[in-house]
Formats: sequence, C-alpha cells, structure tokens
Amino acid sequence: MKLYTYFRSSAAYRVRIALNLKGLAYDAVPVHLLRGGGEQRQPAYRAVNPGGLVPALTDGDVTLTQSLAIVEYLEEMHPVMPLLPQDAAGRARVRALALAIAADTHPLTNLRVLQHLTGPLGLTDDAKMDWYRHWTGEGLATLEALLQQGDTGRFCHGDTPTLADCCLVPQVFNAQRFHIDLAPYPTVARIHATCAEIPAFQAAHPSAQPDAE
Repeated sequence: MKLYTYFRSSAAYRVRIALNLKGLAYDAVPVHLLRGGGEQRQPAYRAVNPGGLVPALTDGDVTLTQSLAIVEYLEEMHPVMPLLPQDAAGRARVRALALAIAADTHPLTNLRVLQHLTGPLGLTDDAKMDWYRHWTGEGLATLEALLQQGDTGRFCHGDTPTLADCCLVPQVFNAQRFHIDLAPYPTVARIHATCAEIPAFQAAHPSAQPDAE
C-alpha cells in the first residue's frame, strides 16, 4: 500500500493512525502542500486524486480518497483490531463523532480555506486566526458535549480506540499548534492524552513523519 500524505495534514494523520493501529505496512509518499505553490496542485498528483487533497491510498489496483472512506475500507479489508463497534448503535455513534470533526469542523479550517481567506478575500492574518480559533472552538465544544453522552470510556467510545479517536487526535494537534486552550474541553483533552501514550498514535504523529520539517 502507498499513502500519499503530508506530515501536518489532519486527514492523512487520521489514516496513518488507522494503519498503525491495524499493524498494516505502507509506503509513505509525501505530497508537500506548500512547496512550489503546493504539490497537490500538480498534474502528477491530480492524476492520483483529481480533488488535489491528501490523503490518497493505493492498494494494488485500487485508489481511494477521503480519509474516512479509506479507514472504512481498511476496516472491511482488515477487520483485525476493529475501529468500529460490533453493534449498529455503537457504529453510528462512532461515525457521528468522527463526522463532527471531519465534516463539520476540519473543512472550515482546511489549508485551502485559510489560503482563500487571506488571498482572494483579502483578510489579514489576525482575521484568519480569529476565523480558525472560532470554528475550532465551536467544533471542540460540540465534540466535548457529545463525549459527555453515550458510551464514552477511556476512548471516544468504550475502552479501545475507534475511528472517532483517529479523528480526535489530529484535531487536537491542530488546536495545540495554534495555541487554543483545551481547558474548556476536559473530556477531549483526557482522551487525547490517553491516545498519546499508545505507540500507534505516536508513530503517526506529524513529528515522526519522513517529511516532517
């Protein structure tokens, strides 16, 4: 398997965690999102993912995009160390937690959105950061409330990592990178700290990637 990745990409980070939790070997193919105007915009990468986003995963003749779709593919192809619960309600809850991050929060703070704010829309860097902190705070507040309901355990759902934890950890990394206080989100912070002790999460961390700067 090949994973087209960028060390600071939240979406690629999710997939790296999932691959590591399942013990799956893969070759990392770095795609630098800033160098030369962004390697993701070049024809060579657009041939892999027409959307020009990371990650993309190739597995034999199969090429997949979208981080959650990739993780669900891995779940179906490699069910050892499951990342979704066995019961339908549990699976729905884990997917809802993951989507609260991957669909509701992260897209508003994605690199291409931030670049559009300061480029064509002419916002200052300070205004951009106000935008970033506002939507990240909204997302973390929602996640905190959701985690205070249902079957939260040591992790987002129960006592083993799931798809939801694969999404939570990169989102917290981004929040910390931009100095967002996690004190209002104690459950999020606790789960993040628990995940940070696990080798699979450690190996997926941006600082541990071959393209880390």
